[in-house]
Amino acid sequence: MRLPGIHTQRLKPVVLALSAVLLSGCATFSSDGGLDTVSSLTKERTGQSVLQAKTDADTTAIDKTLNELLGKPLTPDGAVQVALLNNKGFQSSLAELGIAEADLVQAGRMRNPSFSFSRLREGHDVEIERSIMFDLVGLLTIPLRTNIESRRFEQAKLQAAVQAVRLAADTRKAYFNAVAAQQTVQYMDQVLTAAEAGAELAKRMARVGNWSKLDQAREQAFYADAVAQAARARHNAAAAREQLTRLLGLWGNRTAYQLPERLPDLPKAPKDVSDIEAQAMQQRLDVQMAKRDAETTAAALGLSKATGFINVLHAGYANKSETDAPRANGYEIELELPIFDWGRSRTAKAEAIYMQSVHRTADAAIRARSEVREVYSAYRTSYDLAKHYRDEIVPLRKKISDEMLLRYNGMLASVFELLADARIQVNSVNAAIEAQRDYWIADTDLQMAINGSGGASAPMRGGAAPADAGGGH
Repeated sequence: MRLPGIHTQRLKPVVLALSAVLLSGCATFSSDGGLDTVSSLTKERTGQSVLQAKTDADTTAIDKTLNELLGKPLTPDGAVQVALLNNKGFQSSLAELGIAEADLVQAGRMRNPSFSFSRLREGHDVEIERSIMFDLVGLLTIPLRTNIESRRFEQAKLQAAVQAVRLAADTRKAYFNAVAAQQTVQYMDQVLTAAEAGAELAKRMARVGNWSKLDQAREQAFYADAVAQAARARHNAAAAREQLTRLLGLWGNRTAYQLPERLPDLPKAPKDVSDIEAQAMQQRLDVQMAKRDAETTAAALGLSKATGFINVLHAGYANKSETDAPRANGYEIELELPIFDWGRSRTAKAEAIYMQSVHRTADAAIRARSEVREVYSAYRTSYDLAKHYRDEIVPLRKKISDEMLLRYNGMLASVFELLADARIQVNSVNAAIEAQRDYWIADTDLQMAINGSGGASAPMRGGAAPADAGGGH
């Protein structure tokens, strides 16, 4: 419905006032696009910064850093830095920051006015109407809409930081898996060498009648099994390396990066975190996102109530011209009457969404507390197991091997007993490698559970069972 009012007073001061309000409320784009906040949050939790290649200079600087990191054996922190700089999936997700900031700038600007023009002619009489309409409700709700989009922009920053922290955690775990798999290949090659030597010796001794066919078959079976295990270990090492390569975003010549020959040593003592739940409540990004979501929904609820009754209100300048008549100036107001829809459904929907976000926030906090306790239990158990292998099992196996070598030198043990003992020792070392790998993965999961988001809990992995020694000799 339109309520026209025609009078001779011009509305130039009103238009100027609206223009002043419009210009003063215009939002602008930030210099960093929100990336500084994401980089700061990521560095606090991973020790590495986030960069985005927006210019040729940025691309050159990133390539230089990548060449320096890949020119030497990768460290866990170096692998994380490469992933944050070069992972294309993560770099593409940073575009969400630009989308959210564009929405924020758009919310801070008044909607474009609408212009209408009509010309009617009846015989020699011509009637012309012109009008310019402004969205007054849109102007009045700019602060509310800007506040909402500002919170959404902050949410986008937190979401980008979550993705960065998760990428860092995935990269560290893939790194430890790749190094452990490469280390396992070395030991499986030793098993294969020992099995091959045992099978060849058994074949020669059986040929001269000093070895039974049963014992020879056992050594041949162990050798055949060792060949299969070595092949499987090589494939696992290749697959683990490729998984790391994908996270690093490398291709071409850069896939020939070097890894260290062995996993990092265990720390002298495990981390003893007494206030681990409090830390998670303060630092976990998913909990912060849930809180921000509830605040944003509350702000949106206030906006729904403000515009529930008057949904569309336009006002503007209008004039009218007729043949042989002076131009008439005035104003025009367009108001949507709430006859069929009083906005109650929108308000009820907003309230339901708000309560949903409140319960979601509480659920995120409860899950975070439980997850961090579970992950810390896995962390301590992994440390204790790795330390047990390092300090107890491996030294005992070495001591047994040394004693067996003395007995062999004194002609109190056969060469096959010596080979069988060597195979058992290597299997124990492989189990120690797995335990050490599991510790570093559990350490990464613990940091993710405290600083990142959910889904970081990891079940305990079982150690490798010792292989059959090929019969007792």
